[in-house]
Amino acid sequence: MKIFAFEPTRELTRFDSRGATIGGVARASGAVRVSLLQLAADAVVGAHPAASPQLFLVVAGSGWTRSGEEPRSPVAAGEAALWDVDELHESGSEHGLTAVIVEADAIEPLARPRL
Repeated sequence: MKIFAFEPTRELTRFDSRGATIGGVARASGAVRVSLLQLAADAVVGAHPAASPQLFLVVAGSGWTRSGEEPRSPVAAGEAALWDVDELHESGSEHGLTAVIVEADAIEPLARPRL
């Protein structure tokens, strides 16, 4: 599992826009599925293998992710976990979170891995 941190990259000014920034999240190819996941306080999505490469992008709140038996890695809004196909993974939150999940044949995050 890799953890990525996303930051807005530029101001959006077209179409009389103001107070908005935009930045890329990922490039995906092949069959693509995008889902919205909401975790309540103390929720867990149990360990299961990824059916395809999967990007777990937290858009609100915070929580944790992990791969296999690795220790939990904290994630918060603006950060994402990326799992490979068949990678055993789970996620959860103590206080609740909302995440966008992108599943595709291939995913290339448009961010640098978090150190």
